[in-house]
Amino acid sequence: MAGTVRAARAAARRALGGRPRLRPRRRPPARLLALLAVLGPGLIAANAGNDAGGIATYASVGAKYGYDLLWMMVLITVSLIVVQEMAARMGAVTGKGLAELIRERYGPRWSLFSTVAVLVANLGICISEFVGIGAALGLAHVPKYASVPIAAVTIWLLVVRGSYKVAERIFVAMTIPFFAYPVAAILAHPHWGGVGKAIVAPHIQMTGPYLFLFIATAGTTITPFMQLYVQSAVVDRGIGVDELNAERVEVTSGSIFANIVASFIIIATGATLYVHGHHTVNSAADAAKALAPFAGRFAEVLFAIGLLGASLLAAAILPVTAAYVIAETFGLEKGLARRPREAPVFVAVLTTLIVIGVAVAVIPNMPVIKLLVLVQVVNGMLLPVTLFFVWRLSSSRELMGDYRNGRIFNVVAGATVLITSALSILLLGVTLTGNA
Repeated sequence: MAGTVRAARAAARRALGGRPRLRPRRRPPARLLALLAVLGPGLIAANAGNDAGGIATYASVGAKYGYDLLWMMVLITVSLIVVQEMAARMGAVTGKGLAELIRERYGPRWSLFSTVAVLVANLGICISEFVGIGAALGLAHVPKYASVPIAAVTIWLLVVRGSYKVAERIFVAMTIPFFAYPVAAILAHPHWGGVGKAIVAPHIQMTGPYLFLFIATAGTTITPFMQLYVQSAVVDRGIGVDELNAERVEVTSGSIFANIVASFIIIATGATLYVHGHHTVNSAADAAKALAPFAGRFAEVLFAIGLLGASLLAAAILPVTAAYVIAETFGLEKGLARRPREAPVFVAVLTTLIVIGVAVAVIPNMPVIKLLVLVQVVNGMLLPVTLFFVWRLSSSRELMGDYRNGRIFNVVAGATVLITSALSILLLGVTLTGNA
């Protein structure tokens, strides 16, 4: 009987040309496809903010004050969502980047000021990202004189020779290493009861170092290049008002994910360095090395992987953001889909930033801390201006029509802009006076 069945099946295959019938391939679940479709500018920008300088700041918070500052991450997350949503909405509704809108609505002087400040700040941060790449791979005993130039060439090929879709997918993939930080935090065996209490019960100290780290944490979580990149990337991606709700979801989820990662960095260092009395962290690489004696070698490796992913992502995004801003300010061609002959200034700007970033990053004994202080000052000057324009432009009936800020949202957005700007100015003053 079995032989008869096999013979019948063989005859059927011959009738079909000798080919066996194939089962239809299972398609990925619709929900998964929908999720992957909306990953983009918001996730990339928010996680690019968790760069080498940001990681060093969060690690310093955990090392010096344990879990005490976790409560503020909840408030910062709300602020970040509000600001990023306004930028994304403007890009979708107007089809123009922020620098272009500032030039059209407020004149070339303000646009030029914003452009110069962004260029200086992004160059400084770009240098620190390549330093971070060298430091991360240095933990694996790869010399920075090899790792940094190779990373730079790879980034340049991605943003200049690749298409927008390919570049964006790789940018999204670069956020995967951030999952290393929650794992590192778990391996550090934190006191989860203390973590939960710190999140819901604010613990405030009126001391100079505490206030400095408080302000620095807010400043490193919401930086000007995030809004500039999000709006320009939304335009470059071709997102319109019909996709606005999906982009809002993407911006919100990206902001939440990025700040959860930042919180786990604080938890990891709080559970190890703070508990054992190691309260000083000079860089993200120092934090990775310091975790090993307390949380094991695996935790150090994970922290280093996260640092590498963060630095690579930011090293790609910052030159692109500066190129967007300069092209928009002067009304020139721009976009990751453009070839050098189509957008020569756009490509020249991002190439120049990458080259300078690499050249400075490989200088022996380069004073990274002084560089980060300078960048902090420039960002402190730029953030209030950038946030004000984002707020006022997204509230304009003439510009945004029915998509302008609603009354309640406008109050929340205005308060967010005022508080964030005040913190930024305080950080600027503290940095300049040396009272940190």
